[in-house]
Amino acid sequence: MQSIKTIGNNGQISLGKEYAGRLVVVDEIEPGVWVVKMGEFVPDSERWLYKPDVKQAVDEALEWTKHNPPVESNLDDLERRIRDGR
Repeated sequence: MQSIKTIGNNGQISLGKEYAGRLVVVDEIEPGVWVVKMGEFVPDSERWLYKPDVKQAVDEALEWTKHNPPVESNLDDLERRIRDGR
């Protein structure tokens, strides 16, 4: 859908209230031509999670949890194993 917008004195364009608060990436593909895409973006501080080796380890851990549901711990047994060095 094409629409005509006016760039305000402050350099802003309104896309509509339904998009308020959403993240977008704006690509200027040539002077005066922009492509605006809505999406989810990875913060720099979390980008390491998407490195192939880390992502594979996380995926393997998630798969492991599917086949190994949590069980209640026996704290007395755990304490005994710690004391015995096992």
